[in-house]
Amino acid sequence: MKLNELQVPKKATVRSTKRRGRGAASGIGGTAGRGHKGQKSCSGGKIRRGFEGGQMQLIRRVPKRGFFNLFRVSYEVVNLAEITRKQLKGEIDPQILKSAGLIHGVDARVKILGEGELDGALTVKAHAVSKSAREKIEKAGGTIEIIG
Repeated sequence: MKLNELQVPKKATVRSTKRRGRGAASGIGGTAGRGHKGQKSCSGGKIRRGFEGGQMQLIRRVPKRGFFNLFRVSYEVVNLAEITRKQLKGEIDPQILKSAGLIHGVDARVKILGEGELDGALTVKAHAVSKSAREKIEKAGGTIEIIG
């Protein structure tokens, strides 16, 4: 017998859950495990996340710095050297880059950068292309198509 062949005996885990607040004989009647008095003993007695019992919360004590731009557009960047290293040919789009492991998600916006050299003509479909990458792709006889 191996560890992966072990099985749970029948009826081994058949135990009903404790029903809280159903009398003294249930073992958890009366206060139903909530103790006596206090905010958390009452129904609806919830405490919001980050609440520290009236003490100034950590998020308000720590100084804030900088600026977070909600409208920032971030790209997953791929260099021409990586495309050459993976020996990708023909048409290159986010699906192919994802399957080659060069980007994380298919929905990500892709920008092609010009580091490295190309050994053949490529049809590149990306959201953005740098100036140096555009020159190298067109010099190698390839075309560029900008995706929406």
